[in-house]
Amino acid sequence: MTTFKWFIVWLTMTISAAAYLSYQMFAAEEKPLFLPNETTHGHYQIEMQCSACHTPMMGVKQDACTQCHAQDLKDGQDSHPENKFSDPRNFDMIAKLDARKCITCHTEHSPHTTGDMGVTLPDDYCAVCHSEIGEERESHKGLEFNSCATAGCHNYHDNKALYEDFLLKHYGEDDHRFDASEISLEQRMNKTVPVADYDGTVDPEIHHHWSSTAHAKAKVNCKDCHQPDSAVEWSNKVSPTTCQECHQEEYEGFSMGKHGMRLAAGMSPMTPKDARLPMKSSAAHKELNCISCHSDHRFDIKRAAVDACLNCHNDQHSLNYKNSPHFTYWQIDSFGAKTGKGVSCATCHMPRVKKNGKVVVEHNQNATLRPNEKMIRTSCQKCHGLQFSIDSLADEKLILENFKGRPSKKIESLEWVKQREKR
Repeated sequence: MTTFKWFIVWLTMTISAAAYLSYQMFAAEEKPLFLPNETTHGHYQIEMQCSACHTPMMGVKQDACTQCHAQDLKDGQDSHPENKFSDPRNFDMIAKLDARKCITCHTEHSPHTTGDMGVTLPDDYCAVCHSEIGEERESHKGLEFNSCATAGCHNYHDNKALYEDFLLKHYGEDDHRFDASEISLEQRMNKTVPVADYDGTVDPEIHHHWSSTAHAKAKVNCKDCHQPDSAVEWSNKVSPTTCQECHQEEYEGFSMGKHGMRLAAGMSPMTPKDARLPMKSSAAHKELNCISCHSDHRFDIKRAAVDACLNCHNDQHSLNYKNSPHFTYWQIDSFGAKTGKGVSCATCHMPRVKKNGKVVVEHNQNATLRPNEKMIRTSCQKCHGLQFSIDSLADEKLILENFKGRPSKKIESLEWVKQREKR
């Protein structure tokens, strides 16, 4: 009988230990006990949710990567899609670099071997397959083996903004264009719109704020957000999923970006204290959701485009925004002028794009951040020529100064394409 009791004790302890370890590995929101090392800038927010990437006893499946990034690769017209390496004619490439799996290049928990783009391969990984490029192209002779991914040149997954025909089409453009503003003055100023009569049952100040919004114009009232289902009680805190009911594209982008990826993984909201970029201490515990930027009842897109960003971000690039020509023209436009030159934080990092046949704000910041030349088509070229845009994005010092001045870099891509066309 004693042996049986000890067996029960052993079994109970074993089950308890297994449950605790499983919780630490796959459920805990605090730093897991067995986190082997820190993760990259792209995944660190969800590193506590191990199950987002890992399958017990099976490692990281390819599906775990494509579940989040498949649409990005499709939109970017992936230059190295999986089927390229699955083609038997390219089998020799797999022997050099098995690019059919994301984890071949992107291995997490390896901070000492991880580059800025989250790649854990040596800098010469491009040369493994393209070692003959110096002989094939005169312009590439003598280039450094690790210079392929320099801004304005090659991007492994998304070269859409750098295709040769695109470079050639925009060769010789003026540095400043100022002819493609997609935001009307009325939108920036958030003009008052006609609304239904006020019945006196709502706080007058809240009603005043709401009455000047697009929600009021569309007759979206208090209950539509605070009590969307009559079977549930009124809630003062509106869930982002409630916003999703009407703003599907925006919510999808938000959940894929750094602001909303924790919510998409079933975790608590992101807070500025969790960020790796410098953030203002006054905003440290602010939860990031839809109303963090759009406020509770104003939904002011002008505030969301600048002040909402600067209330949290405290890095050098953000702090220098108000000293830049971008902000100067933004102020001028905000006071009623129609220069079309105003550039807010959102103009570049959350631009208006076409999705499903309509223009929406791209709420996924990852779509324009890394590599930064991804923002050339959606943002830079609304105001600037291609050469100026590429050179500016390659100038790290100019980026920190928030583009106050001219680029000191000169990327030769456009000249090379032009010379090749003449042959």
